[in-house]
Order: sequence, then structure tokens, then C-alpha cells
Amino acid sequence: MKKVFQYKNKQLAYFVHGAGTPVILLHGFAETNIIWKNQVPGLSGSFKLIIPDIPGSGESELLGTGDEHLNIGALAECINSILINENVDRCILLGHSMGGYITLCFAEKYPEKLKGFGLVNSTAFADSEEKIQNRLRGIDIMQSYGGYAFIKNTTPNLFSDAFKQKNQQVMDDLIEEGKIFKTENLQEYYYAMMNRENKTEVLKKSSTPVLFVMGTEDIAAPVKDLLKQVHLPEVSYIHIVENTGHMSMLEAPEKLNRILKQFVNEIE
Repeated sequence: MKKVFQYKNKQLAYFVHGAGTPVILLHGFAETNIIWKNQVPGLSGSFKLIIPDIPGSGESELLGTGDEHLNIGALAECINSILINENVDRCILLGHSMGGYITLCFAEKYPEKLKGFGLVNSTAFADSEEKIQNRLRGIDIMQSYGGYAFIKNTTPNLFSDAFKQKNQQVMDDLIEEGKIFKTENLQEYYYAMMNRENKTEVLKKSSTPVLFVMGTEDIAAPVKDLLKQVHLPEVSYIHIVENTGHMSMLEAPEKLNRILKQFVNEIE
């Protein structure tokens, strides 16, 4: 079921599937709620899935930023508004990539609203100086050639080589979905990601379990980097998915569904 409401004079859309424990799934950069299409049939029979289109993606409008660039904290606030709209007091929040950054910011602001949270191919570390420079170059490339050209060029790097060879259509479909994005929205996401702060303290202070999902072939969120933070929470659930890149929900959907279901069931 699609639900739409006004948030700070902008349209915010999200989708609700199933009933039971509220589980929020947050998509990443240049994605929409559709990225979780393989999780809906696998999980909605057990939980109440709430899947937003993050502002600026899908059917949700970009938040007004005035003279400021978009920031991750503002996106976390909009997730809180969805919980209020759904009358959800506590939930489990799971974020992919940029959605993980939003998850961490939400966990910092509203720890009392979480039974647990998870990072799916995501990190609590801030961007390195090299990553910041890469983001700035990306913003310039988008300005020169458009957001879709940027997505078309970079999306293949998110998948493992083995998956790309056997599943070209899956990758092509994701690229095709990128046509809906406004270039300025993608640029604002890059500003938000490059300006975000290190959130490892959120992991250290977490009083609820934290899930980490990582892929052995992920070059956007490498295992060697993610393993440096899994010891920080008091309780961690750690899953390394073999032969997958950054897109575990598409590359290994059944495996990811089992991981997510186990995490939710064990902390309930």
C-alpha cells in the first residue's frame, strides 16, 4: 500500500507491506523503494515492512535546502515523521549504503525508538579525503553530462564481476530506473554523503543490537574497512556474503532475506 503525506511542504511517499514488527528498509543513492522488491515477498509475511522513497527519490520530493546543501540529519528527521504518521513507537531500521548513513543518524537522534538497526553494505566511517575528492568530481561530471549518464557509468561497479556476467538484465534494469532522477537531487545526495560526520560513536553507545551485512566483492564498502567497526557495538550480528558486491538485495536476495529475518526474530 502506498501512502503519501506532506512533510515540510513536500510530498513524502512510502510503502507498507504486511503486518507485525515494524521494519523500516531505507534505500541508497540513486535507488528507490523498488530496490527492496525481492525482500517484500520474503519478509512481508512475517513483519510490517515500511519502505520509504527517500526525499528526492521515487515519488518523494527533495527537501528544500535554501542556501544550504542537503544533509543526512534532515533525511533522518523525515524518517521519524514517517514513524509518527504510522503511529510506530519502536521499530527496526535497516539501511543500504546511503540509507545506512541515515540509519546511523536516526540512531543517534532517536535511540529510544529503535529495537535494533542494521547497516547493509554501509559504514559508520566518514568519507576519506580521497572519497570526498571523488564525490566532488562526480558532482562536476553530473553537471556536465547529467545524472543519468553518471549512473549509467558507475552502476556496473556496484556488482561483482560474476553477477554481471550472468545477470546483465538486472543491472540494466537498475540503470534504467536511474532515468527518473533529477541531476540536482543526485548532486545533493553527494553533498550530504561527503559532508556527513563519523558515526562510530553511535555504534559504541548503542544499547540495541546492530546488524552488519557486507559483500566480499564490494568496492564501495570494502569488507576490510567494515570489519574495523563490527566490534564497536555491545551486540553485533555480522554477515559476510560471499561473491557479492554492493548490491546484496539484488545479488543474493534469498540469502539477505534469511539474514534480515533471523536478525529481526532474534532481537524481538
